[in-house]
Amino acid sequence: MTPTTKQTGQTTAREERRTDQAISHGVLLAVCCLLSYKINIGLLTFSGFVLRDDELLGGMWAVVATIFVLRGSYEESAKAALLRTSATVLSFALCLVYLLVFPFRVWGLVVLIAIGAIVLDLIGRSEDVITASITTTVVMVVAAISPQQAWRQPILRLIDTIVGIAVGIAGAWIGLKLATRIPKSGLGGRRTNLSEEHSLIR
Repeated sequence: MTPTTKQTGQTTAREERRTDQAISHGVLLAVCCLLSYKINIGLLTFSGFVLRDDELLGGMWAVVATIFVLRGSYEESAKAALLRTSATVLSFALCLVYLLVFPFRVWGLVVLIAIGAIVLDLIGRSEDVITASITTTVVMVVAAISPQQAWRQPILRLIDTIVGIAVGIAGAWIGLKLATRIPKSGLGGRRTNLSEEHSLIR
């Protein structure tokens, strides 16, 4: 086998492996999002104390958390889960305290964003600022849309986030287990084929 043919075979193998990984990640992400949505909707429906709009919002928020957490590797997913959790807990705590005392106001929203950003910067978690700020904005605006018992929104969205993160981590773990099997068998078969080609050419 000439070097050019060998290099072409290696390039093709890498492209095929990249395609397989992209397809498997996309399918896994879609399945996890479906599970996250269904599980969270089921939990909220079973509770019986939330409106249909809150159920749909909860399903969406759980899916968002799953998308945020499920990355290309288990290690990246674990780091994303930690980031999402720390940012979410701080944001929801700030929103809950505020909504227990005050109704939604724009000034309240910007003050909470500022407080969250300052706290995260001071404790060395500046990478969480964006996530916390987005979470605070969503929770506060939803509280403005549904002002009745607005203080429940942070609690409900925390439940949504926990479900989404749990499904995302579970999906990442499943992806890790599959990755340790499928690529090895595929590469092993490819090496066998290359060896057979090499012996035939010689």
